[in-house]
Amino acid sequence: MSNYDYLIVGSGLFGSVMAHELKKKKKKILVIEKRAQPGGNIYCEKIEDINVHTYGAHIFHTNNKEVWDFVNSFVSFNNYINSPIANYKGKFYNLPFNMNTFYSLWGVTSPQAAREMIKKQQGEAGIHKSENLEEQAISLVGRDIYETLIKGYTEKQWGRKCTDLPPFIIKRLPVRFTFDNNYFNDRYQGIPIGGYNTLTEKLLTGIETLTNTDFFKDRTYFQSIAKNIIFTGRIDEFYNYEFGKLEYRSLKFETEILDCENYQGNAVINFTDYNTPYTRIIEHKHFEFGTQAKTVISREYPAEWREGTEPFYPINDKANDELHKRYYELTLKEKNVMFGGRLAEYKYYDMDKVIEIALSKAEQLHAKN
Repeated sequence: MSNYDYLIVGSGLFGSVMAHELKKKKKKILVIEKRAQPGGNIYCEKIEDINVHTYGAHIFHTNNKEVWDFVNSFVSFNNYINSPIANYKGKFYNLPFNMNTFYSLWGVTSPQAAREMIKKQQGEAGIHKSENLEEQAISLVGRDIYETLIKGYTEKQWGRKCTDLPPFIIKRLPVRFTFDNNYFNDRYQGIPIGGYNTLTEKLLTGIETLTNTDFFKDRTYFQSIAKNIIFTGRIDEFYNYEFGKLEYRSLKFETEILDCENYQGNAVINFTDYNTPYTRIIEHKHFEFGTQAKTVISREYPAEWREGTEPFYPINDKANDELHKRYYELTLKEKNVMFGGRLAEYKYYDMDKVIEIALSKAEQLHAKN
């Protein structure tokens, strides 16, 4: 006999939003989470009274007012603006590529001069059809920006040479001919005051939630206790790797408490040369304008994904996309299972898109039932 209307496997944003919306419709829900704490990758650990983004920096941004109003109904957001800096062999450049970047690279002081420099380098490259990421990048922004700010970072991130990566990974690159260091173009942006755990806790208020609970360790039992399942884990694992395993890139974090008030003066600094083993350093207190006596930094190291490590980024190349399509076709035959989120859909999502899709799917479920 089913004890629950819905079993939700995974308590990340997708699962937590679905749980909240279905609870509003008077559904009985159980959320299970294999980690020791709910929240998925937005979970923050409190260290030295600083909210440390355990699974990498998360900056909320959106153009969707409905989504913005939704998250603000649970927690207020501060006015943090993401303005990362690139460190290339000890020299700093603003991101995304803008007039501050072009001045640091070439000493140009006008948009026209910057446009001419990029156009000149595009012409010198003579690329008519991009066969790989390197050619795509050079054809978009020229060789100097590519060599200084893209090549090393990308090769570390993906663990492959840019000449071996497909061009579609960077279909376009943001280039601004203004002195604007705001990385995002979205109207709404910020960090939850008090950290992301506050948002997760509010979403899951009044909902039975079990942590340290792995769906696959007692799958038969969990499938028997609910009429419907919402699955947010790895889609290939759900189908017992019937067609083989999908590939991911992973990350390792080296977090350190430092006995100083301010280590790098910015929340995010990317290291774009290849020889620096990490891709960026996050100084967490700057997300919330912290004034604590100490600071906490995390060095972020890209890594090949292996079973037992965290799968962060789907590798959406041709082979993996074709493999995912075979799994997706299996989901179409399911009557009482819904798949959602980054791992279940094998697609990288920004947080606002996850929430937008979860709200839409919850409404669809309500209309059906």
